[in-house]
Amino acid sequence: MSETFQIIKGLVQAGKFRISQHGDEEMREDGISLTALLGSIKYATVIEDYPDAWKGPTVLLLQEFDGTRFHAIWGLSKASPDIASLVTAYVPDPKKWNSDFTTRSKT
Repeated sequence: MSETFQIIKGLVQAGKFRISQHGDEEMREDGISLTALLGSIKYATVIEDYPDAWKGPTVLLLQEFDGTRFHAIWGLSKASPDIASLVTAYVPDPKKWNSDFTTRSKT
């Protein structure tokens, strides 16, 4: 399991997180509630893990709440590693992902 995800999940569950403006806008646009975002992180699946990302470790997660599946990108800033940051959350485009939204389409 991703060490970055374990850290982020713990921080989110402890209430130590922030949501970027972009993340907030995308969540609203795609109808993803804060309840859905926070309530489903403990069951999330890591799709992509970027432990050496330039600004700090980042993960792309598949989360699901009340039958709606969505992606969330969470990160740990090098400047503030004790706060999880939601970069964005969105409902994936089925044309760009396989049917279970875990692998990018080849087309």
